[in-house]
Amino acid sequence: MQNETMPNFLKNRAFLTPERKAVYFQEQTLTWIELYHRSLEVGGQLQALGVQKDQYVGVLLKNHLDTVVILFALQLLGVKAVMLNNRLTSAELVWQLNDSKASFLILEDSFAEIDLKINQQIASMKTITKERLFRIEPVVPDIEEEISLSDICTIMYTSGTTGNPKGVIQTFGNHWWSSVGSALNLGFMESDCWLCAVPLFHISGFSILMRSVIYGMPIVLHENFNVERTIEDIHEKKVTIMSVVGTMLTRIVEQLEARRLPDHFRCMLLGGGPAPLPLLQACVAKEIPVFQTYGMTESSSQIVTLSPEYSLTKLGSAGKPLFPAQLKIVKDNGSSAEAGEAGEIAVKGANVTPGYLYRPEVMKEKYSDGWFYTGDIGYLDEEGFLYVIDRRSDLIISGGENIYPAEIEAVLLAHPAVADAGVTSIDDVKWGQVPMAFIVKRQGMDVTADELQPFCLDRLAKYKVPKTFYFLEKLPRNAAKKLLRRKLREWVSKNEDSIS
Repeated sequence: MQNETMPNFLKNRAFLTPERKAVYFQEQTLTWIELYHRSLEVGGQLQALGVQKDQYVGVLLKNHLDTVVILFALQLLGVKAVMLNNRLTSAELVWQLNDSKASFLILEDSFAEIDLKINQQIASMKTITKERLFRIEPVVPDIEEEISLSDICTIMYTSGTTGNPKGVIQTFGNHWWSSVGSALNLGFMESDCWLCAVPLFHISGFSILMRSVIYGMPIVLHENFNVERTIEDIHEKKVTIMSVVGTMLTRIVEQLEARRLPDHFRCMLLGGGPAPLPLLQACVAKEIPVFQTYGMTESSSQIVTLSPEYSLTKLGSAGKPLFPAQLKIVKDNGSSAEAGEAGEIAVKGANVTPGYLYRPEVMKEKYSDGWFYTGDIGYLDEEGFLYVIDRRSDLIISGGENIYPAEIEAVLLAHPAVADAGVTSIDDVKWGQVPMAFIVKRQGMDVTADELQPFCLDRLAKYKVPKTFYFLEKLPRNAAKKLLRRKLREWVSKNEDSIS
C-alpha cells in the first residue's frame, strides 16, 4: 500500500460522474462538478492565505455545506486536516492544536470567543473564520493531481485511558479501504444515498463523506440530528442508508409511531455500543434493517459489523470483520483465545491507522506483527461472531460520544480540595451512559458538588462533566494502587437505597 497512488479523489469523481448529485444541505444541492469547482476556488483562497502542502490545518467547523467544501479543498492542496471536536473547551482545543503543530485554524464565525482564547494562548497560530476565508481573492491553486495511499489525510484526536489525547493518523489508504470494506459488507447500489446527522469531525461522519466521493454517492447532510426532519428526508431525498447511535435510533422508532420507513430505505448502520433487545425487536416489527457495528477512530470507522439477519439470534454481538479486515482475541500470555474465552481484541487491516501523530512509542505498545491491540476486551463465539465485553476497559459511551474517565479524573484532581478522584458510568435512559464522580476530600478542606460542577464545565466539554458526585473516605484500589472503577459501580448498586 505504501507506494500505491490514485488520482485525487474529488477531481477524479468530478471527471467520472460530473452531473451526479454530491451533497444535499438544507435547500442547497451540489453536483460533483459544482462541488469540485467550489472546492477549487476555496483551495485558491487557502493558498492566497499562505496554506501550503503537507501543513497541518485545524478545522473547527459545524456540519454544513461549507465544511464539505473546505475539507475537499484541503485534500486538493495536499494539506492534512486536524479534525477538531467543536464541543471541546478552548483549553482542550489549544492542547490539540499545539500537539499537532497546526499552522492554521479555520473556524466558524460563531466561535469568536474560542478564536480569541486560542489567539491569546498560541501566539503563532493563524486563525481565520470561514466567512473571512471566503472573502479572500483566490490565486490559481497548485492541485495535487494524484495522492499516495500512504499520505496522511486527517488527524482525529482520541483520549487515552491514561494521559493526554493522541492524534490518530488516518491515511488516504485507511479511508479507501474502509470505504471498500463497507461497500463489500453493506453492498452498494447506484441509487444509494446516505444521510449524515452525525458530526463530520467524528470518524462516523467523515467516513460517510469519504464513501460518497469514492462511490459517487450523494449524502444528505444535517447540521444536527432532528428526528422528524430525518424521517422526512428519508422519504423525500430517497435516503437508503443512515449512520446512527442507539439514542438516535430509539427516537426514530418512537417518532414513527404507526408509520413505516419507505421501501427504498435499506440500512441503519448502528455504532456506539450494542443495542438493547427491545429496540432491535421494535426495528424488526417496523422492518427497519439494523447493522450493528464495532469500530474506532483507529480503524477509520466500522471494522466489525453484524448483518441484520443475525440481529436477534446473535443479540449483543458486533458481528464479523469486514472483508479486508481480520480479528482475533488475545489472552494475557499472548496466545490466541479459544471460542468463548475473553481476551483483548486485536484487529488487522489496511483501514487501521499506521500510528499516532508524533507518538512512535505508543505504536510499540499497540502493534505486534501487524496486529493492532485495541485495549478492548471481548470474545468470539463458535461461529466467529465478536462480543465486546468492555469498551477500552472503562470507556463511557454517552449518546455516541466516547468519554474516558482518566481525563475527567485529571481535571478533578486539579481542584485544591480534591485528594483523590474516580470516575465511572451510570446507566441513563436518554444517553445510554453518563459519567459520575467519586471524590475524596483533602484533610481539613471542604468542597461540594455545586462547586465541582462549574469547575469541570470550565475545563471539559459539557457531556464529559459528571452528572453526580459522591464523597467517600477512600477509593478502592488494588495492590498496585490502580483504581478499581468496577468497584465504584458496585458501590452505587449496593447503596442505591441510601443515596436515592
